[in-house]
Amino acid sequence: MSSAEKYWRPSGVTIWAIFLGALVLAVIAFFAGYIPLEGRRAVIAGEAKEEREARPRVNVVRVTRSTRKSELDLPGSIEAIMEAPILARADGYIEKRLVDIGDRVKTGQEVAEIDTPELEQQVLQAKATIQQAQAAVGQAEANLQQGKADTELARLTAMRTGNLLKKGAVSRQEDDTNQAQYKAKLANVEALEKAIVVQRSNLAAAQANEARLEKMLSYRIVRAPFDGVITLRNVDVGALVNAGNTLLYRIAQTGTLRTYVNVPQAYADAMHPGVPAQLTVSNLPGRKFPGAVARTANALDPSTRTLLVEVQVANAENVLLPGMYARVDLSSARKDPPLLVPSEALMVRANGSQVAVVRPDQSVHLQKVEIGRDYGDHLEVIGGLEEGAVVILNPGDAVQEGSKVDAVKQ
Repeated sequence: MSSAEKYWRPSGVTIWAIFLGALVLAVIAFFAGYIPLEGRRAVIAGEAKEEREARPRVNVVRVTRSTRKSELDLPGSIEAIMEAPILARADGYIEKRLVDIGDRVKTGQEVAEIDTPELEQQVLQAKATIQQAQAAVGQAEANLQQGKADTELARLTAMRTGNLLKKGAVSRQEDDTNQAQYKAKLANVEALEKAIVVQRSNLAAAQANEARLEKMLSYRIVRAPFDGVITLRNVDVGALVNAGNTLLYRIAQTGTLRTYVNVPQAYADAMHPGVPAQLTVSNLPGRKFPGAVARTANALDPSTRTLLVEVQVANAENVLLPGMYARVDLSSARKDPPLLVPSEALMVRANGSQVAVVRPDQSVHLQKVEIGRDYGDHLEVIGGLEEGAVVILNPGDAVQEGSKVDAVKQ
């Protein structure tokens, strides 16, 4: 066999024929498969575009959490840390009035004097009663001494007659009489001792009554119970006053003021003594008065679901006055800040508050939510939503459960 026959090689014509055949097959395969596939894809894309164009276009926003700082601003009324009425403790007439409204007084300072002629006469009578009781006690003690002497004489007589009876010098009748007289004298001494106890008790009662009247007489000088300012004067010189009924003054301690605020339940767990607070009043713009929570009620009001909190503020300059209306800022850090959604995302329907949530497949789910604090343009959601959910803004009637939408991020 020749070498040409052993190593056969195709000619150029043959190679070109094979190449042209493969090219023809490729063209046939292109027109038979790819073009119909692209046509189907174009049809599907057109249908999807028509479907998207048919969906309602809605603006959406993602749900985020509120800041950790709780911006809590509540109304309150400023009150004095201590306030008390000053009443008359003695019957009589106002003899002197020593202070008026707006005057600052110290503890124990005289504020008025009451003329009490009847009470003074009662004190004199009580002293006379004490003297009578003392005399009665002295008389009872003298009677006791006399009784003891008579008893001793009766004892000796009874002892002598008893000895004589043994010798037959006296009759048994006489001895029995002397013995009985001795026993009677002993009983009389016991009665006289008890009479002294009674008279001493009468003396103690008279002295106690005199001390009571003296104390009542001391109340003719009316004194301030604590440091403060006189906020009310109800009497003038010559006015008749009755003990325990007539209001003379009202005094308030204004060095420290307190304000009561009702904190919503959502913020109740953050309220405890020591939480910082700031007060502002409308007639002092630009000024803030620092204070702190002094105490809480530790129970919610069932009618309002709020916690009563007392905030105390120092008032060394006496700028704040009891009765002022104030705004109390109780901003504090929260452990678990609530979710925040725009207010226009809320839908209020027959079955409660809802928001329209857009699922990943662009379908709508109407989710019931629990609303917390209203900031005006935003709302706090304390239940029903998760962080990162996408909600529709201003949902219209076309937004229904399970409907498809074209979501556009706000």
